Amino acid sequence: MSKVVKDQEYCWVGSQEHFVDEISIQEVSHVVVGRFGGNSSAGQYKNEDGCIVWVNEDVNYEFVVLLDAHQTAESAELIVSTIESLKEDVKSILTSSPRNSFDSLYKLLLAIFESNPFKEACKNVQGETAFLCVVRKDKFLWWFSVGDCILYLNHPELSDLNEYQQNHRSFYEWIGKVNTFELEVPCFSTGTKELRQGRNHIFVTTDGLVECPNVNFVNPNQIFDRFQELTNEESVLTLLNEIKGHHVRDSTTILSWFVDIDSAGSQPSK
Repeated sequence: MSKVVKDQEYCWVGSQEHFVDEISIQEVSHVVVGRFGGNSSAGQYKNEDGCIVWVNEDVNYEFVVLLDAHQTAESAELIVSTIESLKEDVKSILTSSPRNSFDSLYKLLLAIFESNPFKEACKNVQGETAFLCVVRKDKFLWWFSVGDCILYLNHPELSDLNEYQQNHRSFYEWIGKVNTFELEVPCFSTGTKELRQGRNHIFVTTDGLVECPNVNFVNPNQIFDRFQELTNEESVLTLLNEIKGHHVRDSTTILSWFVDIDSAGSQPSK
């Protein structure tokens, strides 16, 4: 297992370091980044995931991107470099109110993905990637989702109603050689969620975790059970050790963090 010192910003693509047969746990401020590249004994030899994590505790946000490419990591590399080039714009946007921040981020991402230079660059990569951008700003969560990466939110008031998954996991959507933004009507989803009072657990993962054989992580209850008595870091490590032990082939990347909200959430009329 590898680990580095805490930082406020981080980006990675599996072509840089694949973590095949190896678990990596890294802390980016209070966000835990967990990676397992899959088992070589199951036939794995590469990792096409990618992620970006930017945290600003003073302005009170986390901005993360999770990527799950296939065929090659070129599409993930293209998006990471594109988003990194927008860093100062994104940081400036996130100094605004949650509403203005989310509206501006939506417009920025859509403008980039629909731009001719970006679409031309996509034609020159081999393969394509799922894309999930998640931002927590103050007491609100926002996401922009293309494809099948997963965003979970765990809070007692939600889990009592069996609500965990926030985004729509959508198949046959990608950015890259096959590109949703080349369609007459681009296909993607966005959403927002008010966080509840108390401790909220935000958990973002590629599908290697939920598609591992002989475990039941397709049920989010089973994922969050691992966090009951262990730290965030220890729990992510436990999850990755379990899928490693069950000989998963596909790579898995996890971004996990907790946010404490002081103000009361919306409640029904009485």
